[in-house]
Amino acid sequence: MKSTKKIVASTFFLLVAATDIYAIITHNKEVEMIAKPLIATSLVTLYLVSVKKPNFWYVSALFFAFWGDVLLLFQDQFFIYGLASFLLAHVLLITVSSKFLNQVSIPKILLHSLPFVALLGGLIYTIYSGLGELLIPVIAYGIVISIFGVITFVIYTGKRSVENGWLFLGALTFIASDSILAINKFYYSTELLGISIMITYIIAQYLICRAMILKTT
Repeated sequence: MKSTKKIVASTFFLLVAATDIYAIITHNKEVEMIAKPLIATSLVTLYLVSVKKPNFWYVSALFFAFWGDVLLLFQDQFFIYGLASFLLAHVLLITVSSKFLNQVSIPKILLHSLPFVALLGGLIYTIYSGLGELLIPVIAYGIVISIFGVITFVIYTGKRSVENGWLFLGALTFIASDSILAINKFYYSTELLGISIMITYIIAQYLICRAMILKTT
């Protein structure tokens, strides 16, 4: 029975993901407004039918991701609120991930931070002229998601398991998605970048969900 529920939930997620990408490609805003909020909804459904004791913080992270998705459907009016929702989602993901850390030294953390600091610095340098009054919020968000990336990197190098690999790849793909979004919004906008944002976002959320299922079980 449980395996059947997982298959149904997984199928539902794939259908939602495909529908949302189709809506973006065909510029069907009405379909996108239905499909995009269902991404987080379908993932939390998949997670809940796959584990016996759900992690409250991860479910809460998906709750804020849901509202982030909804608010970013109206970027012109609610971009800062969507950004805040995803910032809170990442704070919760940091809370969850930090519990998987074994004792690590400060030098190790600093070493693992270097590629993320370089990436964030390069991104801010690239989009700086287009940020305007959003400079501080974007930097704050970039720091938070980079911390998530660093933590998952440390976890993976500490123990190279499948679930740790998925968590790390999920974080990297999430950072890639948000980096593309920043370039698309503040530097150079193309239709291909818009599609890439959603594809990488969906992959990131799915990888993190799969990792959390294994971690929770």
